[in-house]
Amino acid sequence: MTSGTTDGDDMDINPAKTDSNAERKSTLLFETTGKEKIYRFNDSILVSLPQGRKTLTTSWLNGGYREDVRAVFNHMIPKGKHAPKELEGGSVPAYLRIIAERLGADPDTSSGLLTAANMDNVAIVTKSFRGVEVTAIMTAGIEVNGGRAGDPASYYQENGSHQFIQGTINMILVIGGDLPEYAMARAIITASEAKAAALQQLMAPSRYSHGIATGSGTDMVAVVCDGTSSLTLTDAGQHSKLGELIGKAVIECTHKALELQSDLTALSQRDMLVRLERFDISEADYWKVASGLNGANRKAAFLKVLREMSKNPVLVGATGTVLHIVDEISWGLIPETAGRKVAVSLMKGLPAMLGMDDSIPFDELTDEKDCIIDNWIRVTAWMAKNCDHKDLCSQVVQG
Repeated sequence: MTSGTTDGDDMDINPAKTDSNAERKSTLLFETTGKEKIYRFNDSILVSLPQGRKTLTTSWLNGGYREDVRAVFNHMIPKGKHAPKELEGGSVPAYLRIIAERLGADPDTSSGLLTAANMDNVAIVTKSFRGVEVTAIMTAGIEVNGGRAGDPASYYQENGSHQFIQGTINMILVIGGDLPEYAMARAIITASEAKAAALQQLMAPSRYSHGIATGSGTDMVAVVCDGTSSLTLTDAGQHSKLGELIGKAVIECTHKALELQSDLTALSQRDMLVRLERFDISEADYWKVASGLNGANRKAAFLKVLREMSKNPVLVGATGTVLHIVDEISWGLIPETAGRKVAVSLMKGLPAMLGMDDSIPFDELTDEKDCIIDNWIRVTAWMAKNCDHKDLCSQVVQG
């Protein structure tokens, strides 16, 4: 790995003329063994490519399969832009050409991705095996635009219309070997599956359904391979070593990028309230239920306890189990009646799991005919309002 600072003129690509050197000030973040150089500008990440590279991208600018691209960049759209006509140049392709020139690249041999993510939050991960090197370069934001394949659409594209929706996972994948076109396409499939696997590991919520996100509706990808390499790789699927390297690099890189941009981590997901957000359950919903239960109605005190106990690792584990039952019912893997019965049984076991001495009136709080989540909220709201919270909340530190 090589790092340093440059004004842009040291890049392998031919820098375009510009009136402002400040616009082109960049930092060399990483250099692959194949001499691809990754630079960070103020609002962009640029990968400078030696001659002979082949690219397959989803870009509006020189997208699809190309053999003449010398630079691939990831650019942060200025805040407040909601439609292509608001961009400089009046359209996405024109805007990308303008940005390429500002980065010192030739628009005719450049390809660009767009995002709202901050370029300071870029993640770079490299994996290698016996001379095969795979480098993933990613920015990721999913807190606003996370979605699951098959979720309801946000708009219907007609007459070339296009909407900007914030929240994007952009990926540039550099492979140190020569791949035929079909293998490059397979690499995109493997990388997309890896991205979805990372989101599943984090239980990242869709913002358009109650499902687990598989990406965002605006994700973009670019795959780069070395057409001059003597190493030819024809399989990028999961069974191949190349597929394994792609999968591991993308999963790790997705985790890092989401942590940098959104503070989304495995640790941040260890929270009952965070897990319930996927089902549109908020603290206000909890208080609405709790205010109708026995016990003193002190909202501030209730919410304080609720927030503390929601981080109890045992309770988080139980929450995850209950919500997975909900998921499996929605997928048709468990009959709803049986799923509700199992979920209520699990709720009745909470005192033993949590080491609580308090007696919870489950007969009043649970009903197998009711929605599983409604039962869960009543039980846990009652606990936050009426139980001895010293032991319940102290387990957070121990966990």
